[in-house]
Amino acid sequence: MADASGDDPSDAPGGSGSREVTVPLRLYKTVTVFSTLFAVVFVLAGFVLLDSATNRATAEASEIDPLLAIVGIGLLVGGAAVYAFSTRFRTEEMGKSKDESDENSDNG
Repeated sequence: MADASGDDPSDAPGGSGSREVTVPLRLYKTVTVFSTLFAVVFVLAGFVLLDSATNRATAEASEIDPLLAIVGIGLLVGGAAVYAFSTRFRTEEMGKSKDESDENSDNG
């Protein structure tokens, strides 16, 4: 639960709860490209397997292949997780707008 001041200690730069990983620009580009590629492939493969397991969503409940359906759903979740974790990376040059000192803090 956040405290009354609205400050979240996990958002503090360099804090122990910081969710971002600062990496060099070359590594950032590599992580972004490959994580997006893997996420897209996982999600598409998950939909194909799920579609195959349910016979294009026309199979009766007794005809569904549960193993194939579980693997398909697992790939969907895995693709989402890969993409979500890849968004933690940033470079030194990438600052957050809330870190800018010349902005007003009146939220409007």
